[in-house]
Amino acid sequence: MKRKIIKINNPIAWPIIINGLTIFRLILGLPLIITLTINNYNIFVLLMLLGGVTDFLDGYLARKYNFQSTFGAWMDPLADKIFLLGPMIWLVHENLVPLWAIWLLLSREFLITSWRTNKSTGGPASIQAKYKTILQFISIILLLWPEDWGNIYYINILNKIGYISFWLSFILTFSSAFKYVFNQKESHQH
Repeated sequence: MKRKIIKINNPIAWPIIINGLTIFRLILGLPLIITLTINNYNIFVLLMLLGGVTDFLDGYLARKYNFQSTFGAWMDPLADKIFLLGPMIWLVHENLVPLWAIWLLLSREFLITSWRTNKSTGGPASIQAKYKTILQFISIILLLWPEDWGNIYYINILNKIGYISFWLSFILTFSSAFKYVFNQKESHQH
């Protein structure tokens, strides 16, 4: 009796892992808020870094294994927003950034997300939007850096870098939105 050998080219279910990383980041939004409300900035920064790693990994793995899905195109930017917007609102609570800036950021995110839902592919993010997200991660972490992770001089430098990163991300937020709107007009004219 001959045994049949089954050859497995891809033993790992990459689509499940990639989408799982996105869902994990979505779920991680609530623990982030909880750590902020109980003033545990040590765990908060660790969770932010974990979220940043999952964001990088799901994009990297999707490109490496050429996996694109409508679910990922819609959920990845949504996961970023849910993950980042709570801490951004907390920056206002701590008087680190003005309320109007967060209001404008939220308005932009809702506007672009609503346009993306009309596309079957979810609408890929521009390079500016990717840099914007990276700068938002950096700014939140550095502005909320734990007091016991360095001396006051070191923390002040990190906070200033975080503040600059926030405003750079703010500029990229709107330049990427204008680019997105402009591209929408171009695609409708052809």
